[in-house]
Amino acid sequence: MEMPGPQIGRALVVIVDDRVSGGERADSTGPLVTELLEEANFVVDGVVTAPGDVVAIRSALNTAVIGGVDLVVTVGGTGVSPRDVTPDATTGVLDRPVPGIAEAVRASGLAAGAVDAGVSRGVVGVSGSTLVVNLAASRAAVRDGMATLTPLVPHVISELSGLED
Repeated sequence: MEMPGPQIGRALVVIVDDRVSGGERADSTGPLVTELLEEANFVVDGVVTAPGDVVAIRSALNTAVIGGVDLVVTVGGTGVSPRDVTPDATTGVLDRPVPGIAEAVRASGLAAGAVDAGVSRGVVGVSGSTLVVNLAASRAAVRDGMATLTPLVPHVISELSGLED
């Protein structure tokens, strides 16, 4: 049996769902993202569900950043429909975008056949010392997005932790 590596950091999952009252998306992707983060040696502080509303999403992200998590993964609300506002909300809390990671997630998702990942408007960036990542909502997009992120995130977290005054 393989021993887990050292803990990389703390993470929070934010499920963006218009059907907040017991939405099926939160039931299927929340545990999946949590499992994938734990396999990558993150401690997951929790899964929060937010309605597809800019103010609610920004509030969830700001709470995570203030709480000091190293990584926030949002799931859902990244498409092209007028109701898909996660990237817009996320951009409002970012200090610095990290477009290369967002492009890698889109490219790998499209190559893997996760169409929603390929056409996602999802953004990635840094808020304070927290990396914020938007993923599309399908299980395929989540699985592929996490596979793409897993080798990149420790490097970003290491760089961010080295920025102390």
